Amino acid sequence: MAILVKVSRMRHRDPESEQDDRREAAADWFVRLDAGAMSQAELTAFRAWLVSDPANEAAFDEVCDLWGGLEGLRRRLAPAPERKPRRLIRRLAAGASLAAAAIVLLVASDDLTLIWKADFLAGPDVRTIALDDGSRVQLNARAAIAVDYSGQARRLTLLRGQAYFEVAPNPARPFIVEAAGGTTTVRGTAFDIETQDSRTEVTVTDHVVGVSTGDGEEVVVVAGRQTAYGPGFGVQAPYSVDAAAVTAWRRGQMMFQDRPLGEVIAALSRHHRGFVLVLGEALRRRRVSGVFSTADPMAAIRTIALSLGLRTITLTPYLVLLRA
Repeated sequence: MAILVKVSRMRHRDPESEQDDRREAAADWFVRLDAGAMSQAELTAFRAWLVSDPANEAAFDEVCDLWGGLEGLRRRLAPAPERKPRRLIRRLAAGASLAAAAIVLLVASDDLTLIWKADFLAGPDVRTIALDDGSRVQLNARAAIAVDYSGQARRLTLLRGQAYFEVAPNPARPFIVEAAGGTTTVRGTAFDIETQDSRTEVTVTDHVVGVSTGDGEEVVVVAGRQTAYGPGFGVQAPYSVDAAAVTAWRRGQMMFQDRPLGEVIAALSRHHRGFVLVLGEALRRRRVSGVFSTADPMAAIRTIALSLGLRTITLTPYLVLLRA
């Protein structure tokens, strides 16, 4: 009789338990995607799971939305310097249900559209990809690209983040990278592209590239120089740059010269399996210079916090706050 009861319960699970299973599966897929090295078979399995039941897609959307909700919570809490630290921590933890969502904070903030479009994604580590034509792409942490090769051209799209391209020469098939509304065209060279919120930077380390946007002529950029473009402005005239510093991430380092704290922490935290939030707009604008290792991003972040006299508040191993 006891066995019959047990079997009956297994066959008639309550909807809440089934939903918990879906959320757990969604979080598990996030963790595997975060590792940045899923095979094509695994990606196919993920997509099959996603489309097999609308409830699966809803659960995955919920996981994606949790990161967006956390960003909103940060904005609501940041302008209240008079709030006591303990009260702030309690409100943040309770308001976002962070304890229950800790597993979700293991993963990147990839949304469903990005995952669907990308052919290659990087997790918290640098990922190297060998393309069919002999070219190589290195993805910085959390970067994503889509590849569309044809007989006439080799097209890629940098969907997010930073990547370094070493292009195999082929005059008959130009190598074209689209990123944030701009196009970089080469036939055999090496260069770096980084997309940011307000600008995209193209840095050439070998030979020549052409950079253009839809509203301007192509600008030629030679080795050792950089250009930028973004919303509201076209491709800038090339200027000299320390290309070794720009590409230091390929050697496990990040170099910053008088950069805003918010930008520095965001760059370092991409190498961390979790999220680091800087509370307060004034604090995010403070300037930082230095060379930091990406092998232990939290050690670098704690060093910065100590040098600026900031408090480091660890809510979970995957969520850390910095405040004055």
